[in-house]
Amino acid sequence: MTTLTALMLATPLFGFSLQLDPALLEAPNLAIDPGVVLAADVSTELEKPTTADLVRQRNKIKKIHKIFGLTTWSLATLTVASGFVQYYNQYGWYRSQATNPCVQGTAWPNQRQCSGVPTAHLTLSTLTAATFFTTWGLSFAMPDPLGVSEGDSKFARKLRAHKALRWVTFAGFLAQIGLGIVAANSEWFGIDRANNYNTLRAIATAHLVVGVVTYGALTAQGALMVF
Repeated sequence: MTTLTALMLATPLFGFSLQLDPALLEAPNLAIDPGVVLAADVSTELEKPTTADLVRQRNKIKKIHKIFGLTTWSLATLTVASGFVQYYNQYGWYRSQATNPCVQGTAWPNQRQCSGVPTAHLTLSTLTAATFFTTWGLSFAMPDPLGVSEGDSKFARKLRAHKALRWVTFAGFLAQIGLGIVAANSEWFGIDRANNYNTLRAIATAHLVVGVVTYGALTAQGALMVF
């Protein structure tokens, strides 16, 4: 302490200069290797899948898509069949209000089909819709890195037709759902069987026709990929 005081007093008298090295006042200079930064950036960047990765992904989804497609077609077959039974019992083959099987007591397989919620048809149609929309979504999830739907080969043409028909079935399912809701809950819309029989029969007929067309498009989709 005495030495430091003496130096401070001697500075103005003898021209001594007490200075600190500026380097001591600065923060340590940490050198950063640009190569390290670049390597860090590359490591944090997600690697893009290769063509081989995309092909493997497509094949995996394709298997699941096929299973759901076959399940949808099987359920749709049962749904359409139950729809024909439901239509026949309530309206015959476009019979009048007084001559349809439910009124005549000839409903198949029994008269319980004439009242209440058509549980079997409703259950089948719900399951069919669920599997179809899952199948439909999977078709968009499949990558196509090799452009298999492009070109003029037989398979490419079949695949393009398959893709086009999926929009027909999609629209058909939406129409079916809408018509089915109206037909099954007609009282919501101020339509009752006693006073609006012809209207309900027309709605049920449209529901049946759209169902058959949708089923045909769905069958054609599957046939294109199987045969």
